[in-house]
Amino acid sequence: MKKIYLLFTVLIFNTALAEEIDFSASLGIELRGFIQSTDSVNQANGIVPSFIFEPEVKWRSDDRKNRFSFVGFSRYDEQDSSRSHFDIRELYWSHNSGDWTTLVGINKVYWGVAESVHLVDVINQTDLVEDIDQEAKLGQPMLHISNQKDWGKLDFYLLPYFRERTFPSIDGRFNFGLNVADDAIYQSSSDKNHIDLAFRYSHYFGDVDLGFHLFDGTNREPRIIPNSDFTQLIATYDQMTQLGIDIQYTNEAWLWKFESIYRKTDIDNFMAAVAGFEYTLFQINETAADLGLLIEYQYDDRNVLSAPITSDNDLFLATRYAFNDTQDTSILAGVVIDIKNDTTFFNIEAERRIGKNLTAELRIRALTNVDINDNAYAFENDDYVQIKMSWYF
Repeated sequence: MKKIYLLFTVLIFNTALAEEIDFSASLGIELRGFIQSTDSVNQANGIVPSFIFEPEVKWRSDDRKNRFSFVGFSRYDEQDSSRSHFDIRELYWSHNSGDWTTLVGINKVYWGVAESVHLVDVINQTDLVEDIDQEAKLGQPMLHISNQKDWGKLDFYLLPYFRERTFPSIDGRFNFGLNVADDAIYQSSSDKNHIDLAFRYSHYFGDVDLGFHLFDGTNREPRIIPNSDFTQLIATYDQMTQLGIDIQYTNEAWLWKFESIYRKTDIDNFMAAVAGFEYTLFQINETAADLGLLIEYQYDDRNVLSAPITSDNDLFLATRYAFNDTQDTSILAGVVIDIKNDTTFFNIEAERRIGKNLTAELRIRALTNVDINDNAYAFENDDYVQIKMSWYF
């Protein structure tokens, strides 16, 4: 991995000698305050600060056929040593020639249409120390070849190196009560060097956007099993084959969304799906603001030996209020309710730009009525309020 990083860094800066290169970055401070104390003497209580630095370097040739991109991410967390980390989210070169585009390097790829859970988003590994919502992703080394035609887009991925999921330390919140060991277990004898393959077809048919994918390789979702003396947990990565589909239908103020996967491993063969809609009320009270109403149902029939999840039989209800002002102010408030055991997760996210270079973000997350048999039980005391200020330059 270090050789790949060095090679592309040299390519970027050598290219910059001949062409103009754009540099930008952001500095952020995040204050995360935990509402409830824990019995553990190791875990943080009260307000925990952390600091974020995200540099970006972009370059595109005059003929727009070649492009370089570098996006870095680093965080220093005072309490959780595992959360203090650096990652290269992007470091790639891409070349466009007619209908074909070739990308080599490290990149982030997003698939999916649903709001509450991203079943089909299978390329990148989750950066779990960032947050429990699993939105943050690690950069993935890849060769990506795409072909765009009138009848659709074909994407081919060769993924030569696997990224392990990050986990909080015993000192951090959102852990499982025990440390996850540094040494993971792999089903493949090639471990991290197993070559994964993926294919995706995507196109639109009138008001319908359709995506279909096939993935064969190392499962990004590890099984978490205790070691022989129950003093540590071990992340175990199985081989899997996954078929998936995502569909979005747009009809005036309605967005209808559907994602589904079928995954086959030696441990389990299962199907999962998420389906729902977003309806937008435009120009509320004759203002520029829009109000979105979201409902999604989550289903997953994997067995207890598979990777742990919480979205197995749940209902997601949310509202999104976009002020559509010059400060890009928005609020998303939602709740996920487990239909079987009533475990309830509340989430509020708000953001606003301040002046030209500052942004402010607020997050509030809480669990109530947590059933002892629910996978979320380990986090029942991890309710928090988070404020983040970012300066862009």
